[in-house]
Amino acid sequence: MGYFRRKIGFLSFALLSSAVFSACSNASSVNVSEEAAVSQGAGDLAEAELNAEDDVNSAVNFNLELDQYEPKKDHYNFYFTYKTVHSWWDAVALGMEEAQRQFLEKGITVTYEYMAPEGASADDQIQRLLEAEKQNYDVIGVDVADEEIISPILDEMIENGTKVMTFSSSDAKDGCKRIAYVGNTHNYQDGADLTEALCKKLDYKGKVAILVGSVGAPCHEDRARGAKDTIAKYGDMEIVATEYDMDSVDLAYDLTLKILKDCPDLDGIVCCNMSNPVGAARAVTETESDAVIVGMDHDVEALRYLHDGVIYCLGVQDCYSIGYDTIQVAVKIADGNLPGELFPEKTDEITTVIYQEDAALMLELLYGDIL
Repeated sequence: MGYFRRKIGFLSFALLSSAVFSACSNASSVNVSEEAAVSQGAGDLAEAELNAEDDVNSAVNFNLELDQYEPKKDHYNFYFTYKTVHSWWDAVALGMEEAQRQFLEKGITVTYEYMAPEGASADDQIQRLLEAEKQNYDVIGVDVADEEIISPILDEMIENGTKVMTFSSSDAKDGCKRIAYVGNTHNYQDGADLTEALCKKLDYKGKVAILVGSVGAPCHEDRARGAKDTIAKYGDMEIVATEYDMDSVDLAYDLTLKILKDCPDLDGIVCCNMSNPVGAARAVTETESDAVIVGMDHDVEALRYLHDGVIYCLGVQDCYSIGYDTIQVAVKIADGNLPGELFPEKTDEITTVIYQEDAALMLELLYGDIL
């Protein structure tokens, strides 16, 4: 069964969520390494903690305001589809709802449908896009499930006069005619950064497995490439398994159990999406493995594993800004604007790596979960 939500009248939920999230402006420590904390004196450590507060203020920006652009219409209707039903895209939706609310304050109604399958599928995404193309939406946005399969479909839609953008974590392939992209433009670097942290933790030697995610998903594949290229720099490190968990916690758990059975002395696991750190951590905990896990994003269970030291670090994307900026850019595209002064071809959103000392505050700020 597909996932269907028409975004009209979800304002009270968005306002409540924004009120909770705005506490991030008073936040704590991100990107302060354990090594730095040990090496600094009390005064230096206090200064480092203050600097870390500044880091987290920019890690997820919940204090967003519409720019000075004056929309040409008083009503817009959009269609967005993404890879799979998952809490990561719920966080993107909160940013969309906040932009919607702010446009409504200006007398501009933004409605949209936000739909995805229960499991990632390029074929399903094609059917959704082709059906949406018949419905006269102002703009159609897509988080690309497979760049090789979906990009030609987007080209055909553009040639047919449909206004198409990409958003979230996965752009189309280079050369696609889609109008613009809002989201993570540095997935390769995210994979490399997380893997570099793992390699340093392991003293640059050991056996590592990679859990990729969905086959063909640009963000997952790019992070895996970043991981592989980083590990290749170190002669005493070896990739012993690379598996696709299809963005499923349960499958990631099963795959990790199998990897640990085949390689009981596994030293590390690189997780390339939001689901697989959870599945990997469950398996590592169950088997009492010492494998070090690095992964992506802000799943509540993953943050708890981070707090407990089962996960070493997580790369958290600014989903809220992705959603918010997607709506702003979609309005401009609907009015016939092209990338240039009003918006770039690619709106880049940030990723911040967090460690064990950051987990409790993140849980409290994002979920109200006080440990």
